[in-house]
Amino acid sequence: MEVTLSRRRGVDVTVTAPPSKSLTHRALVTAALAEGESRILGPLRSGDTARTREGLAALGVGTTDDGDDVLVRGCGGVLPLEGPVTVDAGDSGTSLRFLAGLATLSPWPVTLTGSLRMQERPVGPLGDAIAALGGSVAYEKKPGCPPVTVTGPVRGGAAAMRGDVSSQFISALLIAAPCYAEGLDLSLTTPPVSASYLDLTAAVMGAFGVPVERGGEDRFIVRPGLYRGRPYSVEGDWSSASYFFAIAAVCGGRVAVRNLDLSSLQGDRLFLDALVRMGCRVRAAENTVILESDGDLDGITIDMAASPDTVQTLAAVAAFARGPTTIAGISHLRYKESDRVAAVVRVLRGLGSRVAVEEDALTITPTPLWGGVVDPANDHRTAMSAAVIGLGAGNVKILHAECVDKSFPGFWDSLQGAGLL
Repeated sequence: MEVTLSRRRGVDVTVTAPPSKSLTHRALVTAALAEGESRILGPLRSGDTARTREGLAALGVGTTDDGDDVLVRGCGGVLPLEGPVTVDAGDSGTSLRFLAGLATLSPWPVTLTGSLRMQERPVGPLGDAIAALGGSVAYEKKPGCPPVTVTGPVRGGAAAMRGDVSSQFISALLIAAPCYAEGLDLSLTTPPVSASYLDLTAAVMGAFGVPVERGGEDRFIVRPGLYRGRPYSVEGDWSSASYFFAIAAVCGGRVAVRNLDLSSLQGDRLFLDALVRMGCRVRAAENTVILESDGDLDGITIDMAASPDTVQTLAAVAAFARGPTTIAGISHLRYKESDRVAAVVRVLRGLGSRVAVEEDALTITPTPLWGGVVDPANDHRTAMSAAVIGLGAGNVKILHAECVDKSFPGFWDSLQGAGLL
């Protein structure tokens, strides 16, 4: 599928944010460990969340569609496996890591694998922690990367882990921890990246009846216990909403995004703060956020470590500002679905912008953009951020545009419905 975008000015758009991918993953996996049945209300249905459901089925936990909801029949902390299994997570890093956490409960070997790109993405810090807690970890090809075979059950107890590669490693252990005989006392040897996602994990665990005790930013304690099945409603996704806010910022005009929780713990909610600093105006009414822009944007310097999924969106906006923008806190983006630091450089330079790269920062210096062709390399966020550039500059063709199905299957339909395609 190819999509070509033309330059737009003065947009006036109202859209609905899809359900949160991050919270859907967490709710599915936590409900899988609960005692009894849970109803996940309005979850995201996408390529990634489908991988999580398929992985849960492989581990013996069934999920069923019931209208807009998903029913999860929890295993009460005991995976009903009768032999070794293999879980293919495709391109979904969240699925692989969270399911690796569940695999620590299995007395049978669980092999977790994925796409060729997934087999390049590190899981070593998670594997080391699993081994320290009493599990067995074996890498089938490249040390520290999938395919990885995990065998439990782990006893739990104290462990240490790096926090600067992925917060998902931490979340994977936290979610499984109540099912460990000794619980979990996890210390981080480096500050956590994407710390807001740990808040999301703790909030979902708490909703299902298990609290997470904190000792500052670098210590997490989970006591042995049992999750309780319950209804859980998935809020809207601030990461997906960012593309529409960005479109109004660069094109000028107004966008209203419905289905957003203004008190959300999602770190990408802070993306709006960046746009306000650049000159946009934001107001909210109930569950709707409205952004207005006259298209005159100022460059800023900002740390986006807490909002990693909107770094590419902000880089797209920065290409239309009146001065340079420096985005710091980005080094861990090299380990995502693609190397997203390299992706920003490749896309923006390919369309005419100037980009300078440091170890943990990008500086975008705006120049006139001439359009062109973007291959997102199967990365949904590269494709959607390129759409922002296309609507701001015009004459941008995006190849393999169906890759947005990973997190936002309705993205192109939303643009078409808004008259932007």
